[in-house]
Amino acid sequence: MTLPTLLDIEASGFGRGSYPIEVGLARADGSTCAFLIQPLKEWTHWDPKAELLHGISRGRLQREGYPVRQVARWLNDELGEIGIAYSDSWGYDNTWLSLLFHHAGMLPAFRLEALRILLSEQQQALWSRTKEAIIREQGIHRHRAGDDARLLQLTYQRTLGV
Repeated sequence: MTLPTLLDIEASGFGRGSYPIEVGLARADGSTCAFLIQPLKEWTHWDPKAELLHGISRGRLQREGYPVRQVARWLNDELGEIGIAYSDSWGYDNTWLSLLFHHAGMLPAFRLEALRILLSEQQQALWSRTKEAIIREQGIHRHRAGDDARLLQLTYQRTLGV
C-alpha cells in the first residue's frame, strides 16, 4: 500500500500576520524531513504562545533556518513529481504555503489537499483515539512539522487497518 504524502507547517502564530517557520513532510515510504524557515525582515509577528507549543525561538530560526526561496525550491523538488500532498489543517497550511511561495517568487509545482478527503467515515470516527494512542506508544514530539506529518501518516495507516 502506498501511503499519502503528508505536509505540516508550524508557524509564528495564528491569524493575521503569522508566517511559516517550519515545514515538514512524511513521504510515501514513511521517511520524514523538515526544514526551519528563516523569517523575512517584514515577517515580524511573533506569538509567544505558539513558541511554547513548537519550542522554536525566532533567534533559532535566524541562525538555523533556510532562506524562503530554498525551502520553496526543496518543496517543489520533493513534491513536483507526485503533484499532491495532504494536510490536516488545510486552511492554515495552505495560507502559509501560499505566503512562502509568494515571497519566494515561485509557484508551487504541486497542490495541497485536505487530508479529510481521503478518510472514510470509519477512519474519521477512529481518528482522534488512534492518533492519541500513537502519540503515547511512540513518544512523538508534537508541534514539530516532520513529526506531526509522520503522526498523521501513521494515524491514516492504522485507521485503514481497523
